[in-house]
Amino acid sequence: MRTVLVTGASGAIGRATALAFLQEGDRVGLGCFRRAGETQAFCAQARAQGLNAQCLPFDARDPAACRAAVQALGRVDVLVHNAGLPHIALLQDTTDQAWRQLFALHVDAAFYLTKACLPHMLDRQAGCIVLVGSMWGQVGASMETAYSAAKAALIGYAKALAKELGPSGIRVNCVCPGLIDTPMNAALAPEALADICEETPLGRMGTPEEVAQAIRFLASPQAGFITGQVLGVNGGLVV
Repeated sequence: MRTVLVTGASGAIGRATALAFLQEGDRVGLGCFRRAGETQAFCAQARAQGLNAQCLPFDARDPAACRAAVQALGRVDVLVHNAGLPHIALLQDTTDQAWRQLFALHVDAAFYLTKACLPHMLDRQAGCIVLVGSMWGQVGASMETAYSAAKAALIGYAKALAKELGPSGIRVNCVCPGLIDTPMNAALAPEALADICEETPLGRMGTPEEVAQAIRFLASPQAGFITGQVLGVNGGLVV
């Protein structure tokens, strides 16, 4: 049985990802910072169905909290760093605090979590890390400069880390979702959603479950020769 840590598990993609691993028979720690009560309730329901779910409320921007979360699980065989925040603003209206907050949660947290998980992975000479980026980290988005920059940094981190850890049998990949049907995107104007769907070759939004299955695949033995890659789940909008 693998032990999996999924951050951002209170969100739609994180919750779907945790469920995908639970249904595989894995032991899953659901990391959350906001809406911990909802995540606790989900874990209780999962355990009632015989699934091995553990709620871990912690702030992934805090290195000590990351270490404590990994210690609470005992070990982590698969790390999925999904926690993130959106930010839509002109660059001149983006505050220093907003810039740092985005990099802290997307990039700094990936660094802290990786360092916390690595001792066990290195000892076993095996492990899997999947970082959740964004298509905007690949191509950039107007009025999302800070968000795009943070996600681009995450992609670069994944590629470099894959080269560093490959000789130790540890794989690192990045999944980059496009427009996904989540509460975060539900806040966009219907006209904006319709425009993006029209530009998307598959003509629709993706689902959290579709992103979760891409993450699950990259963590599976079937992806054993895949590392340092960026997998777009975007309906063909970015090719």
